[in-house]
Amino acid sequence: MSNSPFTFQWTRPRNSGKTPIRVRLRRQLWADGDNRRDEGLEIPEDVERFCDLSYGPDPKWHLLDLYRPKGLKGSLPVIVSIHGGGYFYGTKETYQYYCMDLARRGFAVVNFNYRLAPEWRFPAPLEDTNRLLSWLKEHAAEYSVDINNLFLVGDSAGAQIASQYAAAWGSNHYDKLLGLEIPEITIRALGLNCGMYDLKRLALRKIPSLMLMDYLGADPSHFKGELDVLSRIGSNYPPTHLTSSPNDFLFEECAPMAEYLHAKGVEAVCQIYGTPEQEEVAHVFHVNLRCPEGRQANDDQTEFFRNHMV
Repeated sequence: MSNSPFTFQWTRPRNSGKTPIRVRLRRQLWADGDNRRDEGLEIPEDVERFCDLSYGPDPKWHLLDLYRPKGLKGSLPVIVSIHGGGYFYGTKETYQYYCMDLARRGFAVVNFNYRLAPEWRFPAPLEDTNRLLSWLKEHAAEYSVDINNLFLVGDSAGAQIASQYAAAWGSNHYDKLLGLEIPEITIRALGLNCGMYDLKRLALRKIPSLMLMDYLGADPSHFKGELDVLSRIGSNYPPTHLTSSPNDFLFEECAPMAEYLHAKGVEAVCQIYGTPEQEEVAHVFHVNLRCPEGRQANDDQTEFFRNHMV
């Protein structure tokens, strides 16, 4: 099977050219916040790191890190993390401490860059996730990864990307519509954190968000079913662990997604952490290693994965 997911010719521009200054400023603002969150954290001595591995042709976007707990021999179950950032922000460096902490729980963890909007638009992150998983399948033995126990996690926009990719994985009609040639893999379970899931509803609002416009283009109404993720979900969708908190601005998305999955015959758990009074337990709180509720959420999610290993 080909490693290239670029099997569908799009009629609109895929690369939008220069980066607007408003996007550069937002990226810097968000990076400043993430740097403050992680200030003082150190690379754990009990984690082995394989950094800046290439999984595709682009030297900027197609890079990954792979982490393994030191001292654990043999093939390990693997978590692939799809970072958040509103489709326009985020790198593997932003998520390295979170992903290394997941690895300390007994997993190999893949932490990768994908192409961002507005330089690259939908479905570039899905294509890159697909390319990454093709690379992982090919190199599983080299890095002692158990490809038969594969899990996806994502938060915020990354949770939406993970949920959509899982829908494509479970539906050969949807994968073809998105132009994906999905490798022969099994996604054992998903971890969806602080995400939004009804992409079609949000994209077609009268006043769509600027981030979605950057990602989907100024007029997403021209899509012919590509954004209708929920209708593509069937009973073969992976078991799913969802998290949120009362101060997550996407809090209202969590329980309805779990209920929708239940109605489709999919095992789903929605866990809420923190209280309305705990303002610090907010959007993507689980990435903050200093947050007790975040550490608990990561414990619970990885335990959910263990319960679905074969």
